[in-house]
Amino acid sequence: MITNRTFTMLKPDSVEKGNVGPIIEKITAAGFKIIAMKMVRLSRADAKDFYAIHKDRPFFNDLVEFMVRGPIVVAILEKENAVEDFRALIGATNPAEAAEGTIRKLFATSISENAVHGSDSNENALIEGSYHFSGREVF
Repeated sequence: MITNRTFTMLKPDSVEKGNVGPIIEKITAAGFKIIAMKMVRLSRADAKDFYAIHKDRPFFNDLVEFMVRGPIVVAILEKENAVEDFRALIGATNPAEAAEGTIRKLFATSISENAVHGSDSNENALIEGSYHFSGREVF
Protein backbone atom coordinates (compact mmCIF):
# COMPACT_ATOMS: atom_id res chain seq x y z
CA MET A 1 0.00 0.00 0.00
CA ILE A 2 1.49 3.31 -1.10
CA THR A 3 -0.10 6.54 0.06
CA ASN A 4 0.80 10.18 -0.01
CA ARG A 5 0.22 10.65 3.72
CA THR A 6 2.30 10.22 6.83
CA PHE A 7 1.90 10.82 10.55
CA THR A 8 4.10 12.89 12.81
CA MET A 9 4.23 13.72 16.46
CA LEU A 10 6.19 16.62 17.94
CA LYS A 11 7.26 15.18 21.25
CA PRO A 12 7.17 16.84 24.70
CA ASP A 13 10.72 18.18 24.38
CA SER A 14 9.76 20.09 21.21
CA VAL A 15 6.73 21.63 22.90
CA GLU A 16 8.64 22.47 26.11
CA LYS A 17 11.42 24.24 24.21
CA GLY A 18 9.04 26.27 22.06
CA ASN A 19 10.14 24.53 18.86
CA VAL A 20 6.70 23.69 17.49
CA GLY A 21 6.59 26.73 15.18
CA PRO A 22 10.08 26.30 13.72
CA ILE A 23 9.52 22.56 13.19
CA ILE A 24 6.16 23.11 11.48
CA GLU A 25 7.79 25.78 9.34
CA LYS A 26 10.49 23.30 8.28
CA ILE A 27 7.84 20.68 7.47
CA THR A 28 5.78 23.00 5.30
CA ALA A 29 8.89 24.44 3.62
CA ALA A 30 9.72 20.87 2.57
CA GLY A 31 6.42 20.73 0.66
CA PHE A 32 4.23 18.88 3.15
CA LYS A 33 0.60 19.95 3.50
CA ILE A 34 -0.89 19.65 6.98
CA ILE A 35 -4.27 17.96 6.65
CA ALA A 36 -4.87 17.44 10.39
CA MET A 37 -3.15 18.82 13.48
CA LYS A 38 -3.83 19.23 17.19
CA MET A 39 -2.14 19.46 20.56
CA VAL A 40 -2.93 16.67 23.02
CA ARG A 41 -1.60 15.19 26.22
CA LEU A 42 -1.22 11.43 26.28
CA SER A 43 -2.34 9.48 29.30
CA ARG A 44 -0.03 6.75 30.52
CA ALA A 45 -2.42 4.17 29.03
CA ASP A 46 -2.40 6.02 25.68
CA ALA A 47 1.40 6.12 25.58
CA LYS A 48 1.66 2.43 26.44
CA ASP A 49 -0.90 1.59 23.78
CA PHE A 50 0.65 3.77 21.08
CA TYR A 51 4.14 2.36 21.71
CA ALA A 52 2.99 -1.23 22.41
CA ILE A 53 5.28 -2.46 19.63
CA HIS A 54 8.20 -1.59 21.93
CA LYS A 55 6.74 -3.08 25.14
CA ASP A 56 9.47 -5.72 25.46
CA ARG A 57 12.33 -3.31 24.79
CA PRO A 58 14.45 -2.07 27.71
CA PHE A 59 13.66 1.60 26.94
CA PHE A 60 9.85 1.15 26.95
CA ASN A 61 9.12 2.50 30.46
CA ASP A 62 11.41 5.51 29.96
CA LEU A 63 9.72 6.21 26.62
CA VAL A 64 6.26 6.12 28.21
CA GLU A 65 7.38 8.45 31.03
CA PHE A 66 8.87 10.88 28.50
CA MET A 67 5.74 10.89 26.35
CA VAL A 68 3.39 11.65 29.26
CA ARG A 69 5.45 14.45 30.81
CA GLY A 70 3.82 17.17 28.69
CA PRO A 71 1.68 17.96 25.67
CA ILE A 72 2.53 16.82 22.16
CA VAL A 73 1.46 18.00 18.71
CA VAL A 74 0.17 15.33 16.34
CA ALA A 75 -0.37 15.82 12.63
CA ILE A 76 -1.15 14.04 9.41
CA LEU A 77 0.92 15.30 6.52
CA GLU A 78 0.39 14.96 2.80
CA LYS A 79 2.94 14.95 -0.01
CA GLU A 80 3.97 12.62 -2.80
CA ASN A 81 6.21 9.90 -1.29
CA ALA A 82 5.27 11.22 2.16
CA VAL A 83 6.68 8.51 4.45
CA GLU A 84 10.09 8.27 2.82
CA ASP A 85 10.47 12.03 2.32
CA PHE A 86 9.44 12.76 5.91
CA ARG A 87 11.85 10.17 7.30
CA ALA A 88 14.63 11.91 5.35
CA LEU A 89 13.50 15.32 6.67
CA ILE A 90 13.54 14.26 10.33
CA GLY A 91 16.89 12.45 10.17
CA ALA A 92 18.35 9.59 12.18
CA THR A 93 16.87 8.71 15.58
CA ASN A 94 20.16 9.67 17.21
CA PRO A 95 20.63 13.40 16.53
CA ALA A 96 24.41 12.95 16.67
CA GLU A 97 24.07 10.75 13.56
CA ALA A 98 21.41 12.86 11.83
CA ALA A 99 22.30 14.69 8.63
CA GLU A 100 22.87 18.44 8.76
CA GLY A 101 19.67 20.43 8.34
CA THR A 102 17.35 17.63 9.47
CA ILE A 103 14.79 18.26 12.20
CA ARG A 104 16.54 16.01 14.69
CA LYS A 105 19.96 17.54 14.00
CA LEU A 106 18.48 21.00 14.58
CA PHE A 107 16.09 20.36 17.48
CA ALA A 108 16.81 17.04 19.25
CA THR A 109 19.22 16.70 22.16
CA SER A 110 19.56 12.92 22.54
CA ILE A 111 18.40 9.59 21.20
CA SER A 112 15.67 9.50 23.87
CA GLU A 113 14.59 13.14 23.47
CA ASN A 114 14.66 13.25 19.69
CA ALA A 115 12.06 15.98 19.07
CA VAL A 116 9.78 14.23 16.59
CA HIS A 117 8.24 10.94 15.52
CA GLY A 118 7.63 9.99 11.92
CA SER A 119 5.85 6.88 10.68
CA ASP A 120 8.18 4.23 9.30
CA SER A 121 5.79 2.76 6.73
CA ASN A 122 2.60 3.58 4.84
CA GLU A 123 0.75 1.00 6.93
CA ASN A 124 1.94 2.50 10.22
CA ALA A 125 1.16 6.02 8.99
CA LEU A 126 -2.47 4.97 8.55
CA ILE A 127 -2.61 3.19 11.91
CA GLU A 128 -0.92 6.02 13.82
CA GLY A 129 -2.95 8.75 12.15
CA SER A 130 -6.18 6.87 12.87
CA TYR A 131 -5.13 6.46 16.49
CA HIS A 132 -5.09 10.22 17.01
CA PHE A 133 -7.68 11.52 14.52
CA SER A 134 -11.25 10.66 13.64
CA GLY A 135 -12.27 10.85 9.99
CA ARG A 136 -13.99 14.22 10.47
CA GLU A 137 -10.74 15.77 11.74
CA VAL A 138 -8.76 15.01 8.57
CA PHE A 139 -9.01 17.42 5.68
